[in-house]
Amino acid sequence: MDSPRQSDASTPLEPCSPVGVDTPATQSSVLFDGHLEELLRNFPLDQYILVTGGLGFIGSHTTLELLKANYNVIVIDNLSNSFQNVFDRIQTLASQYHEQQGTKTPSLHLHAHDYRDTVALRDLLQQYQITSRWGTLKSKISGVIHFAAYKAVEESIRNPLKYYSNNVSGLVDFAMTLGDFGIKTFVFSSSATVYGTLATSGLPLKEELCVHKEELFTEHSGSEKIVQSGCTGITNPYGRTKWICEAILADLAASDPEWTIVALRYFNPIGCDESGLLGEDPRQTPTNLLPVVVKVMTGQYKELQMFGTDWETEDGTAVRDFIHVTDLARGHIAALSTANDGKLVENFRTFNLGTGTGHSVREVVETMESVSSKHIPRKAAGRRAGDVGSCVAVATRSQDELQWKTEKTLKDACVSLCNFLDVSGLSS
Repeated sequence: MDSPRQSDASTPLEPCSPVGVDTPATQSSVLFDGHLEELLRNFPLDQYILVTGGLGFIGSHTTLELLKANYNVIVIDNLSNSFQNVFDRIQTLASQYHEQQGTKTPSLHLHAHDYRDTVALRDLLQQYQITSRWGTLKSKISGVIHFAAYKAVEESIRNPLKYYSNNVSGLVDFAMTLGDFGIKTFVFSSSATVYGTLATSGLPLKEELCVHKEELFTEHSGSEKIVQSGCTGITNPYGRTKWICEAILADLAASDPEWTIVALRYFNPIGCDESGLLGEDPRQTPTNLLPVVVKVMTGQYKELQMFGTDWETEDGTAVRDFIHVTDLARGHIAALSTANDGKLVENFRTFNLGTGTGHSVREVVETMESVSSKHIPRKAAGRRAGDVGSCVAVATRSQDELQWKTEKTLKDACVSLCNFLDVSGLSS
């Protein structure tokens, strides 16, 4: 937790000076007469996004997609569950992309400290303050994407205070500091675990099933009913921390209309960037399905344990909404863009990021076997504490309001993982 405040392993570009930050918007078609895309290629880059946990699995892919989308990125990551070389790989992939596009590569900065280190955080944020033409201070940072949370369900049951301290208390201090600097566009990494046992109730998992104020809900049958704020049957402390954080952020948005907050409820991210340079390579023991499958394929584990083969599903194994991590990363760009464009329905809004289709654990393993042409030894094991049998998204809200939907398949995710094994030299 006491890592240096900035990485010495790279020399990031200096921040660009903001251009036209106080200029009222003018309709693009009037100014540019259809040549906006060409002009943007040479337009100075001045928008910065702060990403906590930006070298982790989802964070690294989101950082890359931000750079591709012409955002400058500031990463905070204490490297407790990620590696320094991920930073270099992101830079390489972003540079390759922009070279192919004929565009300027945005800047990427790493601050290798804990996001809860308020002294280091304030020092960082001060570096991005500027003075407006009226003499007031404002920030070059136009938004924050927050990934820095502990996420292992089983560990949260064994050590709940670790999770409440980092995930909840850390968020409170973080948001207060951001508010002090006027940085009030916030994308929060939430989780489908907030739906708890509703996942196995047979109800479609729509955002209105877990709300933070009274809402009108249209049921699957088409009838309407009032839903009260709260949650139902959350099965583990990790899921509770995500729900509590959502509630805190909803209250914050209600108290201060300057905040714009999006909570993205993830389902099960898999796969990796198609280049194979980025992958899910946690420093700690993996708990997600496909990283464990990879360890079996590379001989690090003898076999895969399938936790629960007696669920009420078609083949008895747990069913999840597996989403390709690149699709998930692009969902963050869509959320950020919608928030910054002032197009959210309200200033706190939750969205499911999923495919809307469930795949069983057995189906995922068999798809990986087919793609890799390798047998994956496996055995039945008992259900894990805190697990549910099925968890699948209804993703229509994100399609309608964020103009986002998934594009990649389960097979695509398995192919990309094989690319990662090849690039990493782990395949045999």
